[in-house]
This record gives sequence, C-alpha cells and structure tokens, in this order.
Amino acid sequence: MPRSAKNFARGCANGLGTVGSIVSHVDAASALADLTEISSQVEAAVVVDEQGAVLASTLADETGTERLARAGTELLEAAGSAFGREGRAVSRLEVALREGSVFALTEGGVAIVARTSPKPSSGLVLYDLGTCLRAVAESRAKPKRTRRAPKRKQATADA
Repeated sequence: MPRSAKNFARGCANGLGTVGSIVSHVDAASALADLTEISSQVEAAVVVDEQGAVLASTLADETGTERLARAGTELLEAAGSAFGREGRAVSRLEVALREGSVFALTEGGVAIVARTSPKPSSGLVLYDLGTCLRAVAESRAKPKRTRRAPKRKQATADA
C-alpha cells in the first residue's frame, strides 16, 4: 500500500484506541493496513461506525473513501430490509461484479466494507475481514486502561 494511503488511514482512526490481537495491539487504521498486506485480494477497505462515519480507511482520497463506505452501508441496509427478520439482521454480504466484489460485514456497532479483485476466494476474504472487524469492535467495547502509579509503602516506626 502506498505510504500516503497508510498515512491517511492512520489519520482517519479518530481516537479509536487500541485493538486487541493475539499478535500485538494496533489501532483500526493499522489493522486495515495489515489486512491489505495479508489479503492480496482486498484492494480497499473502510471501517465505519453505526452512524456511517468513517473511522479508518485504506484509500488515499476522501471521495473514494466516502463512496465505498456509503455503498457498503446502503447494501447492508437493503439486504436487511429484504432478508432480515425480527430479532435477526444481515451481518455479512458479498456482491460479486465482473470487475470485482464488494464485501460488507457488521459487528458490535461497527462495519467493514471492502472492495476486492475479480473472483476472490470469498471464504478467505470473509474470514480476514471478520477477524479485522472483531478486533476493532472489541477495542471500542473495552474502556481504555490508565496506568496508575505504584502504591508506596508507608514506613512504620519500630518501637
């Protein structure tokens, strides 16, 4: 991924904090950067909150970011209207086009939308996106821990 895209992604994190991972703690933008590095089929990805605001993106331009975010959230809403039932919602979808696919997953009040190359390995892409999304959702659910100064032992006078 180009350096400018990584910088843009880091700048869009909007105070997300850290993401729990078995490897290390990273923010949402870093998680997206890692995603695009390990998943060669993912060309671009965006993380949005429940209001549709962009939290992080791998795209360098704001217009492309907003367009991908809007497409994913609208696809999730349309699928929810068509297939969702009371107490059940659409949590993942894939739209396959000749030029590539669009994936959208939602969990814990956040969603990830990704654009892929043509004919992706859907199961692998869904797994990678789900792993990234769970890490972001978990980081938002956990309160930030602050470091406390160690308690000092009070000296006692010996009698």
